[in-house]
Amino acid sequence: MAGKPETPEGFHTVTPRIVVEDAARFVAFLEQVFRATGGFQAAAPSQIRIGDSLLLVSASGEREAFPAFLYVYVEDADATVRRALDAGATSLEAVWDTPYGDRRGMVKDPWGNVWQVATRPARDRS
Repeated sequence: MAGKPETPEGFHTVTPRIVVEDAARFVAFLEQVFRATGGFQAAAPSQIRIGDSLLLVSASGEREAFPAFLYVYVEDADATVRRALDAGATSLEAVWDTPYGDRRGMVKDPWGNVWQVATRPARDRS
């Protein structure tokens, strides 16, 4: 069995990359909704942190824009979904308590990406 592949510091073996039109506006959306950090980079893929995860964001042009479907754990799913709706997302699923323990809602952002936004109840956190 092979060892872990070499990755740049802060990266994981799998790092999602989203390609969108108006990447600067998309990064601003991520900062508003998910309290993301990293900021927009025009000359390279933007390295955006949401919690402990890295997301690369690139502007369309050289690559075609296409939507992503991401499951994101946040501190408060209800508040995060409200921020997403305030920032222009549309609701696909109201926040609810799933049978497997997550409190989860689902939104589609203005770029067509789908975000399942979830919180694990405190009693289930280790």
